[in-house]
Amino acid sequence: LGKPYLWAATGPDSFDCSCLMQSAYASAGLSIPRTSQAQYAWGPQIPATQAQPGDLVYFPGSDGTVAAPGHVGMVIGHGLMIEAYGSGYAIRIASYTNRNPVGFTRPTAHAGVS
Repeated sequence: LGKPYLWAATGPDSFDCSCLMQSAYASAGLSIPRTSQAQYAWGPQIPATQAQPGDLVYFPGSDGTVAAPGHVGMVIGHGLMIEAYGSGYAIRIASYTNRNPVGFTRPTAHAGVS
């Protein structure tokens, strides 16, 4: 928390949204794809009603569709997520319930993950 957002940054001094998620999972020993679009496609997708801490939550991309989510955060519970939101914002905790997510994934349930 508190580190700056920087588009395409891979850490550790600054991050973009998808690399923050990739880095968080890497610290737990799980490799996930680099971009929000690839992370969403990699899945597995879960219903919003089943979201739990550690799941990823996605938001529309520039085309405004589910096909290419442009932003991702990590669910921490109670409708909150950790996210690297955008330029001018530090990595923060924010609500996702009022932002119309397009979907959720559970990387820990991906085939082959133990």
